[in-house]
Amino acid sequence: MERRLSEELGATVWAESGLGAPADLEQLQRRIIGLEQQLAHKQGELEERTEELDACRAVNRELTRALNQPSTRSP
Repeated sequence: MERRLSEELGATVWAESGLGAPADLEQLQRRIIGLEQQLAHKQGELEERTEELDACRAVNRELTRALNQPSTRSP
């Protein structure tokens, strides 16, 4: 009885200290996989937005150049 109580107390202290393996490792792994998938999705969205922004900047540069060129029309 004393040995069993000692083992139970030792296991409880070990688990509460955070030094042992998490109680539900599988649940944590599923959470990690879900977060990694979300991250990959967000990185894809960011890449798309960056490409759109680069395209908009290029168009803006061209329009600015066109506006700043001297007009060839006569008054």
